[in-house]
This record gives sequence, structure tokens and C-alpha cells, in this order.
Amino acid sequence: MFSITKDFHFSAAHHLDGLHPGHQCGRDHGHNYQVRVQLVAALLDDHGFVLDYGELAPFGRWLDATLDHRDLNQVWPEIGNPTAEHIARELAKVVVKLCGIPPEIHVTIGVSETPKTWAWWME
Repeated sequence: MFSITKDFHFSAAHHLDGLHPGHQCGRDHGHNYQVRVQLVAALLDDHGFVLDYGELAPFGRWLDATLDHRDLNQVWPEIGNPTAEHIARELAKVVVKLCGIPPEIHVTIGVSETPKTWAWWME
């Protein structure tokens, strides 16, 4: 298996509903999110790539235009609480759609809210 990764970032605010009173994540707060896109394939294309890194550029532009310096509760009300886990799943849908990821390439998305924490969504 071959694997490539590319990192992206954005800054955004959110809050999580339904937590016990006083929980720090229940208050409006922000993060400098790190997003790691990992693509895995059994075979390389004719150029020797899993995927040309340049093919991920639309995803970076989407992050900048849609999530950067936004309130994620307002951007994605349909996902419920915008936890790192939910964000990872939604970003996987976006990268597959915008970048035309072929079905033979498996997508994993990691989302980090702090330097010590990561949440992952894997196909």
C-alpha cells in the first residue's frame, strides 16, 4: 500500500451543546485547526503518484472560503455538535467531492484542535 498526506489549517470558533454545566467546550471558543488528509492506494497512477498533491488545492481553497474565521455551529448546523470527530467526517465528504478522489483511493482525515489531540475519520 502507498500513502500520502497533506496538511491544511484554518481558525474557527464553535461550542458544544449538551455538556455538563461549566464544561469548557460548552462556551464559545476557538481553535487553530490542523487538518491532515491521508490518501492510501494499492497502486500508483501512470506518473507514480497516489494522487498529485496539486489535486488537493480545491480543498484548501474551500477551507479558506468556508471555514476559516467562521463559527462552525453556524456553518454546519446539520451535523449537531461540531466536534473534531464530526468535522473529520464532513471534511472527508468535501475532499472526495471537490478533488474527485477515485474510489480505489481510501481517504482518512485527521482534525487537531490542539497540538496534543487528533480525531480521525477513516473509510
